[in-house]
Amino acid sequence: MRGSRVYLTALMVVASVMAGPSAAGAEATASTSAAPALAASDWRAPDPANLLHITTTRGDVVVEVYPELAPRHVDRIRELARTGFYDGLAFHRVIDNFMAQGGDPRGDGSGGSDLPDLAAEFTFRRDRTLSFADVGHPGAQRLGFIGAMPVVTQPDTLMDLSADGRVQGHSLHCPGVASMARANEPNSANSQFFLMRGTAATLDGRYTAWGRILRGGDIVRALAVGEPPATPDRVLRMRVVAEMPEADRPRLEVLRTDSASFRSMLDQRRASGQSVHPCAIDIPVRVLD
Repeated sequence: MRGSRVYLTALMVVASVMAGPSAAGAEATASTSAAPALAASDWRAPDPANLLHITTTRGDVVVEVYPELAPRHVDRIRELARTGFYDGLAFHRVIDNFMAQGGDPRGDGSGGSDLPDLAAEFTFRRDRTLSFADVGHPGAQRLGFIGAMPVVTQPDTLMDLSADGRVQGHSLHCPGVASMARANEPNSANSQFFLMRGTAATLDGRYTAWGRILRGGDIVRALAVGEPPATPDRVLRMRVVAEMPEADRPRLEVLRTDSASFRSMLDQRRASGQSVHPCAIDIPVRVLD
């Protein structure tokens, strides 16, 4: 990866701007101001070991990571965060309605950590122990959520026909999704990551998505734009929440996508003619602190 520029191609940028929704209509997954008053059982508290707290020059962002979908990439992000690798690094490539890229110590898209590059985890395989909330979709592929992560997957009925009892899926690059940058070679991701500011279906199954923003989508959309920006915003500090002092930890709860309340929300959207595509759905998040 050293000496090989890490990037997303211009073709993908154009496709995302033409096909994706505007950032103004797409909050990252959080809907803290409009979260309904629901039963306590409708909410889940994310595991602090699977939360990243990112302090930027614009404000704080909280990302939930998904080791069940991209274990090697999640391990790498957590490892680098623990060492302070990301602290002070710029968001060196920020494109409106598309994404904000950072994690390069050189600041020009060509750098990485001293750790080996990672094997791609563009897809995952799931069995019935991994809860999947199906939002419905015609055809063989099913759209939905694993936790707050938007995904597309083969239906459960194919599990009985597969050798390992699992079916294949991949994450969707919806607003707020956190994914790993790479060079042309698929197995070249190292330390650089990007946070989605819009929707880019052209990236699905071609880049390793490893998390989603729960809080701070507005912060990501406020980052200075440019390649590089004239005055880039920076990560001031990135930490695994489980390793922060108790008093400093963000306290969040997320509406369970496997709950009856979430299914009712989908039914209401359908009845009112709104889209139930995962990229169009804001999953409520409530802040307890």
